[in-house]
Amino acid sequence: MNLEGRRIIITGAATGIGLAALRAFAAAGAQLAAVFRSSPPPEDVARSATWMQCDLTDRDAVFATFDAAAAGLGGLDVLLHCAGVWAPATPSDLAPEDLARLMAANLDSTVFTNQAAYAHMRAVGGAIINIGSSEGVAGSAISVHYAMAKGAVHTWTRSAARAWGPDRVTVNAVAPCVDTTNANRLREHLGRGGDDGGALLAARMKALIPLGGAFGDAERDLAPVLAFLSSDDARFITGQLIAIDGGMRMLGA
Repeated sequence: MNLEGRRIIITGAATGIGLAALRAFAAAGAQLAAVFRSSPPPEDVARSATWMQCDLTDRDAVFATFDAAAAGLGGLDVLLHCAGVWAPATPSDLAPEDLARLMAANLDSTVFTNQAAYAHMRAVGGAIINIGSSEGVAGSAISVHYAMAKGAVHTWTRSAARAWGPDRVTVNAVAPCVDTTNANRLREHLGRGGDDGGALLAARMKALIPLGGAFGDAERDLAPVLAFLSSDDARFITGQLIAIDGGMRMLGA
């Protein structure tokens, strides 16, 4: 991967997919601004980026943070929006406050960060990458509000891609199946009935994923695709939801 000189904001950069991408992008020569909410940056990457704390559900705070980040970077070429939350809820027990929280964390944050990035890209072009989910395609019986939010993220991505394409701003989303913090939350949820949540999830992944039968590794399997979408080589790709999941969800088949 070669991202030499690319000016990139990564949200959710202190954990999970965001952290894996930050490590890979830093090694590839990118100039990075890393946004987090509560989890502090790990020591090994503290100097790999300019770290900024922000509540991504607060639109004014997002715009102020992105303005400061772009000023520090000398412009903005790429937004990789990784921040998001998974939580359990079935259609019958979904509470209004839980719906509002998950929609804000996953959908509102996507809209606000994308808008803030576009404000800096509209005159010069750029790339926006959102994190979608296979649950947003197929639905979910155990995390209905997460599936709803991610389905809306997919629609937002296509809509923004159509609107901003004439300004040479690409907007894409990926639907990954990699081992992250959200996967750990799913393990914990599956284990609440006294069962081994890890074993249950491993058995499910073995049945669903043709390539290896297990979660992928975020840095090995996902980060190179994110780097490609962040590069000039992906300038003719927009409005796409790209599954990076070992074949679990074969989109477009």
